[in-house]
Amino acid sequence: MPTDRLAAQLIVGFYTGSGEDSIAKVIKNEHLGGVILFPGNVPSGSTMTRDLRATSQRAQDAMRTDGRDWPAIISVDQEGGPVARLGSPVTELPSGMAYGAAHDPALATRTAQGIGQELRALGMTMVFAPDADVTIGAHDPTVGVRSPGSDPQRVASTAVAQVKGYTQAGVVPVVKHFPGHGSVTTDSHVGLPVQGASLGVLKKRDLVPFQQLVGSGAPAVMSAHVVLNMVDPSAPSTMSKPVLTGVLRQQMGFKGLIITDALQMGAVQQRYGPARGAVQALKAGADVLLMPADPSASVKAITAAVGSGELTRDRLIESAARIVATMRRTTTAQPAASAVGAHQADALALARASVTQISGTCGQRAVGDGVRVSGGTARDRARFEAAARKAGLRVGSGTTVRLLGGGAYNAGSGKASGDEGGSGQVMVSLDTPYALSAGPAAATRIAAFGRTSATFTAVVDVLTGKQKASGTLPVDVGRWKVGAGC
Repeated sequence: MPTDRLAAQLIVGFYTGSGEDSIAKVIKNEHLGGVILFPGNVPSGSTMTRDLRATSQRAQDAMRTDGRDWPAIISVDQEGGPVARLGSPVTELPSGMAYGAAHDPALATRTAQGIGQELRALGMTMVFAPDADVTIGAHDPTVGVRSPGSDPQRVASTAVAQVKGYTQAGVVPVVKHFPGHGSVTTDSHVGLPVQGASLGVLKKRDLVPFQQLVGSGAPAVMSAHVVLNMVDPSAPSTMSKPVLTGVLRQQMGFKGLIITDALQMGAVQQRYGPARGAVQALKAGADVLLMPADPSASVKAITAAVGSGELTRDRLIESAARIVATMRRTTTAQPAASAVGAHQADALALARASVTQISGTCGQRAVGDGVRVSGGTARDRARFEAAARKAGLRVGSGTTVRLLGGGAYNAGSGKASGDEGGSGQVMVSLDTPYALSAGPAAATRIAAFGRTSATFTAVVDVLTGKQKASGTLPVDVGRWKVGAGC
C-alpha cells in the first residue's frame, strides 16, 4: 500500500450529507479508514433505521472495492445523556453519571450490550464510549454528568462493565479521555488544559479506571488534549510520546488502539494548525487520527514526514496493523433491524436504579394529588407532566416540583439556563446534582442524572411513593457526600 494510502487508513473523518452513498464516497475517494457520524449525517424520519443500515452496508462494500478486506470504522459518540448523536428510534439512555449512581456493574453490562446491539444493527462498528473520567465535581467545566463520578473505583467498575457489554455486542468501545479530563478546569474544545498533579497522584485518581480497563482487555483508548505538566510540559497528551508511549503503553501495558480526541478541537488547532497535529500524534504513539480539520492536508503532511525521515513507514504500518486486527473483531453477525429501540426495559431499569434522594423521607410520598412543574426546558416539563399524568397526578396545581437544569450538562454551579425562579417543595436535578446543595432545608431533593422519558417515570415513581430511590450520590453535593442516598 502506498504511503499516502497508509496515512489515509489511519484517519477517521467527519463527512457531510446523509445519503446512502455519503460514507461510501469518503471511503472510495479519500481512502480513509472510517468516519464519525453526527446528527446531520443521520437520515431523519421513520426510515432512519433502514436508511442507515443501507448507508453503512454501502460503506463496507466500498472498503472491499477499495481493496481492504476488513471492516471500515463507522463510529459515533453514543454515551447516553447529553452526548448521544443518534436519536429515536434508538433507545434513549441517561448520562454516564446515572451508571455511577446505580453502581451496578451487571446492569451496566446489560445496558451497554443492549445499546451496542442497536448500534451494530444500524451498521456501527465503533462507539466512543464509555467515559472513564474521574470528575473533581462542581469545578469540572467539561466532563460533568458524562463521568460516572468522583470515586475512582466506582468509575473503574462502571467503565469495565460497560466495555464488557459493548464488546459482547460486537462493537468496539473506545474508553475516554486518557489520562483523564475530569480534574482539569479548562475545556479542551476551546483551550489547552494543564494537569498540574504529579503522576503519583494521578495513579491514585485519574488513572485508576484506565489501569483497570487495560487489565480487563479494553480494545481502544481515546487520548485527551490535556498537558501532563509533571510528565511532559511541552505538549498535550495526544501529541506527547512520554504520555502515550511512556505512560500508557510502557508503564500501564496497553496494547490496543490509541485514538486521538478530535484533532479539530481548539486545544490542537491553536497550537498545531489543520495538519501538523496529525504528524505529532503519530510520533507520540497514536494509531487513529480522529477528525483532523483537513484530512487531505493531514495525509500530505504525514507522507512528507515519512519522506523526510521524521516518521518511519514502519510507524504507519504498526498503527494500520492494530486497526485491522481490532476491526476484524466486529465481524459478528449484524442484528436485525428490530433490535433498534428494543431495549426500553433496560433504560427504565437504569433510570430506576440511578434516581437518588438525598433529603426528605425515603420511601414515602413527597407530592399531593397534583403537581406544578417549573424549571428545566419545555421538553423536560412536558416529559415530567406526561409521567405525572400516567401516574394519576393532576398537572398544573399542587406540590411545586422544580426541575434544575436547562441543558447545560456540565454547569458546575448548577445554574443552568432555563431554570425558573422559586425554590420548589421538590427539587429535581436533571444533569449534575450540585444545584441541590441550595434551596430550603425542608425540600425533597432528587438527583435524576438524565432527562429521558424513562428517567421522569422513575422520578415520579419515587415522588408518589411507588418506589424507593435506590441510587447513591456518585459525587459530593454540598454537605451530602459520595454514597449518600436512601
